[in-house]
Amino acid sequence: MMDGMEEQVWQPLATVEGLPLLGGEGRFRLLETAESGLAYLIHYPAGVASPPHAHDHDSIVYVLSGRLRGAVDGVEAVLEPGDSVVHPRGVTHHVEALTDAMWVEFKSPLPVRPPIA
Repeated sequence: MMDGMEEQVWQPLATVEGLPLLGGEGRFRLLETAESGLAYLIHYPAGVASPPHAHDHDSIVYVLSGRLRGAVDGVEAVLEPGDSVVHPRGVTHHVEALTDAMWVEFKSPLPVRPPIA
């Protein structure tokens, strides 16, 4: 899979859970889909943020590059490469790119509707 990754086309990312991103747009690639979930590669330029939102699945975020600031259920944190965080289903959270940032986001169970677009 990784061999063909550079050939994959980035898709624009303008909304999360139907809400517009703040400060601009990001981009994403769908890495893999399974019956029990999926994985995205996500990139936000510096200053782009998701609005506070919750969803019908758990998300695990693993930061590859850059710095993210976010909050889960009101608890704030700054994430750097190698850091991870869980966004539990039904819990309000948000994320903001402090610098250009890229991460892998695993979602399980498989979301009922596409969570990003």
